Amino acid sequence: MPVVDSKKILFIALTIIILGGGFFLYFYYNPSNNSLFLPCPFKLISGYNCPGCGSQRAIHQLLHGNLFAAFQLNPLMVLSIPLIVYGLGTRAYNYLFDTQHRIKLFYNKIFIYSYFGIAVLYWVIRNLSFYPFVK
Repeated sequence: MPVVDSKKILFIALTIIILGGGFFLYFYYNPSNNSLFLPCPFKLISGYNCPGCGSQRAIHQLLHGNLFAAFQLNPLMVLSIPLIVYGLGTRAYNYLFDTQHRIKLFYNKIFIYSYFGIAVLYWVIRNLSFYPFVK
């Protein structure tokens, strides 16, 4: 019978506690109406939205099943969630089962530069002040 490593048990427990606490906070407290959540420092200083602005409110909406509202708040974050979950899931699987699976897409220069370019383009477009970009 294999012996379970205590570090891995601690990792699983901490992950569940942290994710569960985060889900609890974002489900029960709306970042739009609560000062518990930090505002975006970039927006506070410059007055412009960064690529992550609206992510906290979008997570709150996603946890309540409002995909359209979440997409309106931050489409880049909503579209990136499958990549993030897949990447973190693979890392956790590798750690827990001592494997070396790699996601070739994440090590592809074209993907990395394209994603960075999309984020910068999104950053610029979301700060344009004419139709159809004005909210």
